[in-house]
Amino acid sequence: MALVAALLEILQRPTFGEVILELGMFMAPIWIAVLVGVLVGWAWKPKWANLGADCLDSAPRTDVAASSSSSSGMLLQNLSSGFASISTLNPLKLQVPSCISWIKESQSPPSISCSSSSSLQLEGEKSVLTDADLLYLDGLVEEQDGGHAWIQMMDRSTPNMSYQAWRRDPETGPPQYRSRTVYEDATPEMLRDFFWDDEFRLKWDDMLIHAETLEECPTTGTMVVQWVRKFPFFCSDREYIIGRRIWASGRTYYCVTKGVPCSSVPRRNKPRRVDLYYSSWCIRAAESKRDGRMTACEVLLFHYEDMGIPWEIAKLGVRQGMWGAVRKIDPGLRAYQKHRASDVPISRCAFMAQVNAKVDIENLRSLGSRTNLSEVEREDSHEKPAGRNIPRFLVVGGAIALACSLDRGLLTKAVIFGVARRFAGIGKRL
Repeated sequence: MALVAALLEILQRPTFGEVILELGMFMAPIWIAVLVGVLVGWAWKPKWANLGADCLDSAPRTDVAASSSSSSGMLLQNLSSGFASISTLNPLKLQVPSCISWIKESQSPPSISCSSSSSLQLEGEKSVLTDADLLYLDGLVEEQDGGHAWIQMMDRSTPNMSYQAWRRDPETGPPQYRSRTVYEDATPEMLRDFFWDDEFRLKWDDMLIHAETLEECPTTGTMVVQWVRKFPFFCSDREYIIGRRIWASGRTYYCVTKGVPCSSVPRRNKPRRVDLYYSSWCIRAAESKRDGRMTACEVLLFHYEDMGIPWEIAKLGVRQGMWGAVRKIDPGLRAYQKHRASDVPISRCAFMAQVNAKVDIENLRSLGSRTNLSEVEREDSHEKPAGRNIPRFLVVGGAIALACSLDRGLLTKAVIFGVARRFAGIGKRL
């Protein structure tokens, strides 16, 4: 009754402007309280929440990369980002924090660690990127990775590019994204170098504020790089330690990039390090929509990461910002084509992009390693942490506390409970 009486009193104001003003004053404290509650709940986490995870981390684990390397002898892995292609979105880089180092995703490639030397030693048992990583990406490309079905999110185009995006929610781990982008008048080799060239990326990717090569192997093309990406004002910047490598099967390029642990780079509070990160793509020639000739280039991107943000909120942010981030890639590509057409020497990263492992992908598929890889991934996965989604009981409980402490005049319990109930159901609609 108090709520109804308050609304009637507002509606009886003599002018329309006064009604709007009163309604704004009526709703503002509610939304401010909700926003503050979400931000506080997002940023705060008790120390005991990580105790169980620390125990899990201390348990010994099998080095999947080493075992896979000994069986096939191929080295692999390439980690880069692209939240600006969702990844590349990174749309999200794509491209995530010290408090989540214990999170593991389902269907993820084997983890690797970096050495402290400036040149990677990738022979025999010291290989850090293996055929398992290549086969994992190939399974995603061929849609034979055993994961859930993809749900289409977007289908847009411009005169120079077309873009499609899909999402799926695995039983464990953060949301996963798949995109298909076709660029007109571009070659696979140009796009391969473009996405690898960190020096030039700083000119067109406004989310990337720092890029540094930590280690590289001129023989295999494997690199370990450090990225720092800029996030909105309510988030701290994010640091990524990325291992990456490219395989070539004819003129099809498999570019694998993922987050790797690296003891030589100390972990800091700011920027927060993203531990769970995967962003890989397959580049190959495609038919042009203009004349049907093979003058276009297709990029199939697969991306997921845990940025330390509740996953439902992250999904909403990706959905809203995806197209804006993707559209920035094409002008960057055209500028890069002009840059390469000049006599300017190519950067070190672009040079490393041309050092590829030559593979026969059909022959690798025939080995049947993909089935074994999926079994290893299931054994290495953990259940989805409850802290990544907003628990409904926390929202409702916070509303009760807010109602009991802030019930002043128009800020009634009925309004707070109604807002909390609607907010707690957001997860079902995203």
